[in-house]
Amino acid sequence: MVFMYHRFGEDDTPSTNTTMEQFAAHIEELKSGKYTVLPLPEIVSALREGRPLPDRTIGLSIDDAYLSVYTRAWPILRENNLPFTLFIATDAIDRKYSRFMSWDQIRELAKGGVTIGSQTASHPHMARMSAAENAVELAKSNQRFVEELGAAPTLFAYPYGEASLAAIDTVKAGGFKAAFGQHSGVIDRTGAPFFMPRFALNENYGDMTRFRMAANALSIPVTDITPADMKTGDNNPPALGFTLVGEKTLPNLACYASHEGKVRMERLGEHRVEIRLTTPLPKGRTRINCTAPGPDGRWFWFGRQFVTH
Repeated sequence: MVFMYHRFGEDDTPSTNTTMEQFAAHIEELKSGKYTVLPLPEIVSALREGRPLPDRTIGLSIDDAYLSVYTRAWPILRENNLPFTLFIATDAIDRKYSRFMSWDQIRELAKGGVTIGSQTASHPHMARMSAAENAVELAKSNQRFVEELGAAPTLFAYPYGEASLAAIDTVKAGGFKAAFGQHSGVIDRTGAPFFMPRFALNENYGDMTRFRMAANALSIPVTDITPADMKTGDNNPPALGFTLVGEKTLPNLACYASHEGKVRMERLGEHRVEIRLTTPLPKGRTRINCTAPGPDGRWFWFGRQFVTH
């Protein structure tokens, strides 16, 4: 699975910040010997090629290139030899905003082994934009990466985690190998390589109970996800559903929507799960999380994020 951070020790922005005390505890847990922390490109390559990954494989990612990544997080990650990917929206760097890193600092991270990924140029809501507008965003940011770092990134993260089938097609056409959202879940070979989940961490969702639960989570392989598009259309609430892959039927599976809480489920046979929402998805982002108890106190976890305009 993959964790997502933003800021470190910036107490005036708790919704995107991780305290240094929380971060120190996360690092201690990751170094405990239970986990294998691998670079995201290595995880993506293994999934694409069908190679197995160790149990409890962890990927680390940080979005937006805030200055606190350079001053506070990177020294700790480097000291502990923990690889990570930094996803960057290039306009903020070009405009030299005071709370963001500089291209010189980003080059220093890249030379130090940090993987650099893209988050477009201006960090837009891609699901609201046309394919042409999104293509311009990617071309502009890729040009800046080539000019400043010598190469365009191969990994992408959707700003705000907001994707749509049209946005995914544009990202594929932009030459990327994989892309990540901001919905909780564990990546596996059955998942969509251009909408992979990440567990978001911040002050409210960064305590050690949640961190350990996420770090030990197990994937729920699924197929035939409906609706296929993450952008809500005229049918709202959408008819949500998926089919469990493999032998596990997860009889204790429960699903929750961020705007409703626990939702009613129907089983069509042993493997088809239909989620019955009672109210339309509100404007903005809605997350659906489905979990079931697993072995040794671990949890099976599948998540999906939708965007409504």
